[in-house]
Amino acid sequence: MKGTKKLVIVESPTKAKTIGGYLGADYEVIASVGHVRDLAEPSELPAELKKGPFGKFAVDVDNDFAPYYVVNDNKKKTVSELKRALKEADELWLATDEDREGEAIAWHLLEVLKPKVPVRRMVFHEITKEAIEQAKQNTRDLDIALVDAQETRRILDRLYGYDISPVLWRKVAPKLSAGRVQSAATRLVVDRERERQAFTPAEYWDLVATFVPAPDAPDATAFAAKLVRLDEQRIATGGDFGDDGALTPRAAKAGVIGLGRERAERLAALLADGAGAEVVSVETKPHTRRPAAPFTTSTLQQEASRKLRYSSRQTMSFAQSLYENGYITYMRTDSPTLSRQAVQAARSQAAELYGAQTLPDKPRVYTGKAKGAQEAHEAIRPAGDTFQRPSALRGKLSQGEFALYELIWKRTVASQMADAKGSTDTVTLAARVSEADRAAPTAAEFTASGTVITFPGFLLAYEEGKDEKRGGDGDQNVSLPQLGSGQRLGIDGPEAKGHETSPPPRYTEASLTKRLEELGIGRPSTYAAIISTIMDRGYVAKKGQALVPSWIAFSVVRLLEEHFSALVDYDFTAEMENDLDRIAAGDAERGKWLGEFYFGTDAHPGLRGVVDNLGEIDARAINTIRIDDSISLRNGKYGPYLEVYDEKSEVDEDGTLKPRSVNIPDGMAPDELTPARAHELADAEPAEDRVVGLHPGTGKRIVAKNGRFGPYVTELPDEGEELPKGQKPRTASLFKSMDPATIELDQAVALLDLPRVVGVDPEANVEITAQNGRYGPYLKKGAETRSLPGEDAIFSIDLAGAQELFAQPKYGARKAASALKEFDTDPVSGKPVRVRDGRFGPYVTDGETNATIPRGDDVEGITFERAVELLAIKRAKGPAKKKAPARKAPAKKSAAKQTPAKKSSAKSSAAKRSSAAAGGKPAVDPARSAAAKKAAATRAANAAAKRAAEAQPPA
Repeated sequence: MKGTKKLVIVESPTKAKTIGGYLGADYEVIASVGHVRDLAEPSELPAELKKGPFGKFAVDVDNDFAPYYVVNDNKKKTVSELKRALKEADELWLATDEDREGEAIAWHLLEVLKPKVPVRRMVFHEITKEAIEQAKQNTRDLDIALVDAQETRRILDRLYGYDISPVLWRKVAPKLSAGRVQSAATRLVVDRERERQAFTPAEYWDLVATFVPAPDAPDATAFAAKLVRLDEQRIATGGDFGDDGALTPRAAKAGVIGLGRERAERLAALLADGAGAEVVSVETKPHTRRPAAPFTTSTLQQEASRKLRYSSRQTMSFAQSLYENGYITYMRTDSPTLSRQAVQAARSQAAELYGAQTLPDKPRVYTGKAKGAQEAHEAIRPAGDTFQRPSALRGKLSQGEFALYELIWKRTVASQMADAKGSTDTVTLAARVSEADRAAPTAAEFTASGTVITFPGFLLAYEEGKDEKRGGDGDQNVSLPQLGSGQRLGIDGPEAKGHETSPPPRYTEASLTKRLEELGIGRPSTYAAIISTIMDRGYVAKKGQALVPSWIAFSVVRLLEEHFSALVDYDFTAEMENDLDRIAAGDAERGKWLGEFYFGTDAHPGLRGVVDNLGEIDARAINTIRIDDSISLRNGKYGPYLEVYDEKSEVDEDGTLKPRSVNIPDGMAPDELTPARAHELADAEPAEDRVVGLHPGTGKRIVAKNGRFGPYVTELPDEGEELPKGQKPRTASLFKSMDPATIELDQAVALLDLPRVVGVDPEANVEITAQNGRYGPYLKKGAETRSLPGEDAIFSIDLAGAQELFAQPKYGARKAASALKEFDTDPVSGKPVRVRDGRFGPYVTDGETNATIPRGDDVEGITFERAVELLAIKRAKGPAKKKAPARKAPAKKSAAKQTPAKKSSAKSSAAKRSSAAAGGKPAVDPARSAAAKKAAATRAANAAAKRAAEAQPPA
């Protein structure tokens, strides 16, 4: 019998707790904790489906792209609890997020739970009592168009990844993966690095002097000004030079001239020699600055990166928590608009805190400029009709959440405040000097500008951050005295300053998000995931705030550009986003669009056509990046290295020059590997094996070599000596502190003689040895091992020290050891963050979550922000999947519990979509089904006979 409670399902436990407090006792609120089911992995399909149409993608591409869904293993318990709760409910309320992902979660819940009670879809933009009450009164039906759009995106990504990733495995490196949007983002980062590699710096000079009014002038304040013209020709600044190091055509056409060092220093000397200047003009212009619009998902991630140094993932994690606890509105939006209540709340707080004079006469209205903006939601702002001030939340929020809330609050209030106003004064000065190589005196023109804010307006609350700009020489804003036209000034301390143009700045998370939004690639819900994914896959690493591509990323992008050009074309990728928007709006049909993408049209060959007609791909060429005529970088099986053809290279028997391999330093950015640096590395690398000496015990020569795994020493067999089959010369890797060019004979002998016997344990009468292993130096006693603190300890530890280590628990010594670094509390767990050294290397921990520090990160350089980011990445990945033990098939197997979605017509109804269920019997060939039943019956009979035989008493 049904109960009287209404079951409300949301995504997260935090959201459930917050909403439950507003709904009251008649409602039971339970969290699904995200999606309860997803596309099956092809390897996990039922045996009878693996060779059928679902076998490759778990999507039947020939049947309207029907997906095969399964309930996630870690959600089976959740689904059982939801079903139990539904039995006691008289209504089901689906209160997942209002975007495509939330709508899809709601649809999947319906498909899995199959409710027999009325179903309501409840949506809200903020979690406040008023918003929840309003949502209760305005429930709606499920929006199947939104579900279609999400499902299309999921299937599209499956087709893309599962068709292209195997190509990367074969031609670049194993375990790589390709993603529709992630590939375009990776290409952006690689393209920027290519620009930096091709960049040629240009040197240019300018001249700055201090100008001093006469002592009896009304205002005798000295000020600095910069040379801008010589004989009415403008002096070049950084922005006038192109990436080739020459003046741009536009600058050259305008008559801009470059100032060299010699002339700049000569002019400085002439000006210092008693020259004076005259005020030519003083111009005053009004200065107005408008406040920035309220936050969208993109601008929030950009500003949090600039001002708080948060990664995109951190920002969205904190924002999610703030939303679910009822502090801000929904954090995935591309609209900067504010509701009428929010505008009133912002204006009220601005007037209360900063005065009524800081408000404009009319409320400000903002519209989105992002390509493909949907304008579906309100901007990100503090929740409620009256905003909570940050001061009232101090102590209630974690450090990270508080900083982000304060940023959102300031931006929202400032967005409804008046413009900042003032004036900008620009003074132009003229001086004349006589240069020896010129017949007429040279007219030198200087300028200086100063801005005075007379009415701060919105600046009282907030000022937007700025990204790094290229080509400018910095804003010149000086404090100017009162000056009049024709006034004479003295010149003091003229100085010539040299500059060099800078390459295009690398993307930061903020600027990459901005660029993706400008191009229309991705949507608000995907920006953080895009950047996190390309970093997790090793295509991009952070160097400070900059995003640096790996050499593997170069090979991946090159392969995609040469063989899948349309799929990494920025316009094509953006158009796919627009198509998904049309599906979400009900203006395009899911199956038809997927068919055109996969099978092609007259204009496009389609993904399948491209993959089926790839032809030969030269893996060596894809993985080779030419540095110059004699050196190339190669992405090899064990990482990048240099291939060098020079006089030190060996020659094969057929006379072919054999390149030698040269290691490159870990962490070297691609743009740092210039031809000069490559040759420097090649020259420093020993071209021949260095003979260290003769082993005193064996009499064999010991040589030091550089191999693909690093430097090592080895014994060479005597001339004519043949080693027994399967036996190899003794070899030992060098310690990190050793150099193959300087290693001594005694050190080499000690390495080759490892493991070293430390002594015999008197209790167990077992030898204790010290040796180097895959995970570092360690002690071994029988089957027991203990890690050593460093490589040098292999030779220095004595028996007493070894016994002391074995007396401790296996990992006790490390746990008890002090942390390498200690930080403030983690914003999520609220526990102290520490960097420790573990069995498999250094890691970050807050006592609950452990995150390995990637190879590219320097332990000494790990900051609190990076530590928190690594923990957030680890949490997002969740626990590692455990492989289920192999189990014998039961004697008789019931019908499969999951089924692929049935073919549906475009936008027919929610009922038709519900028929695309995943809870009934899969579509299986009757003949195959009969054969399977017969085989199962035979197995059952055989098993029964075996059990009967085993049960008989022995004769």
